[in-house]
Amino acid sequence: MDSFSATAARMPALRADIAAHPARHRILTGERPTGRLHLGHLLGTILERVRLQQEGVETFVVVADYQVITDRDSMGDIGANVHGVIRDNLAAGLDPERTTIFTHSAVPELNQLILPFLSLVSEAELHRNPTVKAEAAAAGRALSGLLLTYPVHQAADILFCKGTLVPVGKDNLPHVEVARQIARRFNERYGVVFPEPEGLITAAPELPGLDGRKMSKSYGNAISLGMTADETAAVIRRARTDSERQITYDPERRPGVSALLDTAAVCLGASPVEIAEEVGDGGSGALKSLAADAVNDFLAPHRERRAEIDSAMVSDVLRAGNERARQVAATTLDEVRSAMGMAY
Repeated sequence: MDSFSATAARMPALRADIAAHPARHRILTGERPTGRLHLGHLLGTILERVRLQQEGVETFVVVADYQVITDRDSMGDIGANVHGVIRDNLAAGLDPERTTIFTHSAVPELNQLILPFLSLVSEAELHRNPTVKAEAAAAGRALSGLLLTYPVHQAADILFCKGTLVPVGKDNLPHVEVARQIARRFNERYGVVFPEPEGLITAAPELPGLDGRKMSKSYGNAISLGMTADETAAVIRRARTDSERQITYDPERRPGVSALLDTAAVCLGASPVEIAEEVGDGGSGALKSLAADAVNDFLAPHRERRAEIDSAMVSDVLRAGNERARQVAATTLDEVRSAMGMAY
């Protein structure tokens, strides 16, 4: 049984334990602030973390600003991106009284854990990580030390707060395996300090971008949460479809049409086939109009709450979250030093 299948098999029992004993668990999740968050982020990860928070699971959300430069040369408009990430998480329902929201760069104690963790993995193991392999192949240039050690940085994110749960999709499960491996090796070598975290496979559907490819900021095929209703409608109108009048759901043959059907369906709580039958021979124009209305109606409450969150509020949330994260990280770092015999 492969790693994903084994993890998937544990999900029913794990979710039952979370529901019965939420206080036993602590979640680490987060975002790389490389641009505006989009509808796929909201449906795929943010609403899941809100649901788990509502169940009573303590949650840490890292805005991974240091990780922005793992695969790019500049930070971009990092300040605006960080504030946008926090604003969208708050608008979705994260409560800063129950959830710790913080940035990498503000928690040096977290990053200091990377040094001992690096001693617990080999270069070959890092090269085998699927994300590292894929990014290295796509970069067309020498692999940076930051990109090579990216899985170790993520392990530090998870383990600094002794996270037990990491919501992930299939592609990110190998990073949780690295964190489990590091925790196990540290505990065996120095004494038990860390729990071995579990990947929590999210049940949310993966929403394609408007062109049928994976929804991504870099592809320009996403509906950003910060868009206005008019901007959303304009983006959907520009989406590439085809000349067939009859609307049918066929992701392989009609990726653009099918992507719009998927988008409308997830916002309306219906199936894409049902939406296709509803549009019928109305053509792409009718489909785009329906999809735009569906998305705008779905996002209207989020946008209303988002508009009420100003920069001062975001700064206050981040200041409190950074302070809390530093306290937790300092405690963990003291335990690590003590276990390693370095508490001088």
